[in-house]
Amino acid sequence: MDGAQVLDISRDGIWVLINLALPMMAVGLGVGVVIALFQALTQIQEMTLVFVPKILAIFITMLVMLPFMGATMATYMSKIADLIVTGG
Repeated sequence: MDGAQVLDISRDGIWVLINLALPMMAVGLGVGVVIALFQALTQIQEMTLVFVPKILAIFITMLVMLPFMGATMATYMSKIADLIVTGG
């Protein structure tokens, strides 16, 4: 295995990580912005108000995206296993 293959595997791993994390991060960002807007409009200055809705939204998103996440990780692992079996 040469340096180019290692870089390709690493790049694919980073893209898998981004694809798995992006939906949850986007939902967390959206919920955070909505709660911050609500706080600004109502002048509620509670620092901990954001945490529970954001955690629940991310958890629900994780449950919904679980089949996609599993398929993506299984595909990546199959590719890595094939590279290991063939020796590079």
